Amino acid sequence: MDSSHLMDSLNSAQREAVLCTDGPVLILAGAGSGKTRVLTHRVAYLIYQKGIKPWHILAVTFTNKAATEMKDRILKLSRGAGKESWIGTFHSICARILRVEGEKLGYGKNFLIFDRDDQKRFIKNVMEDLNVSEKEFQPEAVLNAISGAKNAFVRPDEYQTIAKAPFEYAVSRVYPLYQRMLKQNNIMDFDDLLVNPLLLFQEYPTILEQYQNRFSYLLVDEFQDTNRTQYIFLKYLAGRNRNLCVVGDDDQSIYRWRGAEIENILNIENDYPDCKIFHLEQNYRSTKNILNLANSIVKNNQLRRDKTLWTEREEGDKVTVLELDDAYAEALNVVGIIKDELMAGSRDFSDFAILYRTNAQSRLLEDALRQAAIPYVIVGGVKFYERKEIKDVLAYLRLTCNPRDTVSFKRVINFPLRGIGDSSVLKLEDFADANSISLLEAAGRADEVTTISSRIRKSILEFFQLISKYASLREQFSAGELAQALVDEIGILRSFKEINTEESFLRAENVRELLLAIVNYTKTNKAATLDAFLEEVTLITDIDNWDDKSNAVTLMTLHSAKGLEFPVVFVTGLEEGLFPLSRTFDNHADLEEERRLFYVGSTRAKEKLFITWAAVRPRYGESFNNLPSRFLKEMDQSFFETRNLRRFNHYRSERASSNPDYSPSYAEIADEYAEIVMGREVKHELFGIGKILRTDGHGENMKITVRFYEAGEKRLVVKYANLEVLY
Repeated sequence: MDSSHLMDSLNSAQREAVLCTDGPVLILAGAGSGKTRVLTHRVAYLIYQKGIKPWHILAVTFTNKAATEMKDRILKLSRGAGKESWIGTFHSICARILRVEGEKLGYGKNFLIFDRDDQKRFIKNVMEDLNVSEKEFQPEAVLNAISGAKNAFVRPDEYQTIAKAPFEYAVSRVYPLYQRMLKQNNIMDFDDLLVNPLLLFQEYPTILEQYQNRFSYLLVDEFQDTNRTQYIFLKYLAGRNRNLCVVGDDDQSIYRWRGAEIENILNIENDYPDCKIFHLEQNYRSTKNILNLANSIVKNNQLRRDKTLWTEREEGDKVTVLELDDAYAEALNVVGIIKDELMAGSRDFSDFAILYRTNAQSRLLEDALRQAAIPYVIVGGVKFYERKEIKDVLAYLRLTCNPRDTVSFKRVINFPLRGIGDSSVLKLEDFADANSISLLEAAGRADEVTTISSRIRKSILEFFQLISKYASLREQFSAGELAQALVDEIGILRSFKEINTEESFLRAENVRELLLAIVNYTKTNKAATLDAFLEEVTLITDIDNWDDKSNAVTLMTLHSAKGLEFPVVFVTGLEEGLFPLSRTFDNHADLEEERRLFYVGSTRAKEKLFITWAAVRPRYGESFNNLPSRFLKEMDQSFFETRNLRRFNHYRSERASSNPDYSPSYAEIADEYAEIVMGREVKHELFGIGKILRTDGHGENMKITVRFYEAGEKRLVVKYANLEVLY
């Protein structure tokens, strides 16, 4: 293939980056700047112009999807010659090496790889052997600490020397035995796939030299997401030929909570002083307004390399910021805009993406899409009612309603952990079959199942008593009260808090969102029962199955959106405490990562970008007043326009600003005060928050009695009260 023809599709900056093949190279590739194109053309150029054998090229990325795309494009460019290159994720490449060399570390070639669930069960057994209390130190929290140590390439003996707090001392006891037990069982966990090649290279220099000679050219995608262990792996392999090309964007580093170190891309010159740096700043994805707005956001970060993306695309519509009363209005307005765009006739469902900071935000959006008969799909996760923590809570609730529900019984008999294993459940099932009773009834007679140890029989009886208790309370409490009490007694939210990870935080948010959904269901449906709610949830799941995945609105977290693009994007929930998350306020590095996450979300949009914030959003089972996110204040006003859709507080001012002589009609006034009804919560500048007890009259003449939580009972004229309706 003529190399000049290969370069025809590249711009000048991309071409320079492809042609610089020798020595360490850093390619800073901004969002939508064609980094995959540069990587794939670089491989093809090495093969055809430089005469490098394909098997001497190693290309590494982070996801199987990205690796597959890279492989397909390389094969197409190289006309099949690149099929002998090693192309894959860090974990798949390391696993491939260990299948060949693992015996030298004491593993068999057929070693197993544990997934997360396997790890949890395994580490629980190790903790039991060491008498490390699960109540004091949760197995998942211990596992997270061990995983973090491996990502930082901290070995068990090293961890023991740096442990200080009681939790760290507990981990320092578990970590060494956990590793020994894994090896004894010929098992590696996901993190071991990265750590063990480094141990191999350290103990066997000749093997390291063999792989250094084999991989004379290394290419790394998404370099900003590498952790310490992955970076050391690259340094080892590049130690001989030094032909290391890394591609990434520090402004899109959003996985610090998972061990990624942005310092790897910011400080690579420390390890490679002769590193050549290329900037890819021309964006081919977004309009000028979208791109300029994104630039105005991320430039507020201090921990970044100076760069500014630009585009030759049209100016496009200004970014739209929607100010809304609450999360319900947010969902309805997002769906309303989608319907308007669809009615215009130039859009498909698949042109839209709705992004959010936490999974719990998806429920109201899903409800609104479903009610509008708009198909949707969730990327990077599952639908709200299919998430594990939601299914666990629902299984408890189903069992209180239907004691013969064997599926729900088996799901939660050992959740949270009670030490009731599969063998004990099997023995209990045999007893139930022999006596023609349900599993739950058998649990109530666990003392008769003598093949089960007395300790486990006690745990089974306690579980039976728990379910029986809440089954008997169903007629005395509302569905919302019953669910809240059950969740509290089980201790699910407490356990998530103790684990204290990004994942556990989001799972706790999901459970709270479920509890809120049950409360709202009972408020909006007269004589609503728990059985009725569970039936509706089942129907929702069934209806979801008909979604056409090839043409549907996409819902996903901002983290999941990285690497994707859509014509129309909604970034929702721009409120202080939600985005950025409140727990990042006191940590400068975490706050900058939140800002990068906003930048990533904004640059997913090709043609239109909508950003929303809600004055009130239900969280933790209550409605909270919100302040707009600080990120909204950082955006350059030249590139966006604001639509204030808050009906009550701003209804009149919006119209008066455009027409000084404006006088509302009676119908408009009635509509303005439609939210002032008994039972609603309102906020007053002087008296604070309270609940409406009574209303008298209509429209501007309406008077209301409000019991304020701090100021007591007050009677107000609505026209002059300047109230804000909260719920």
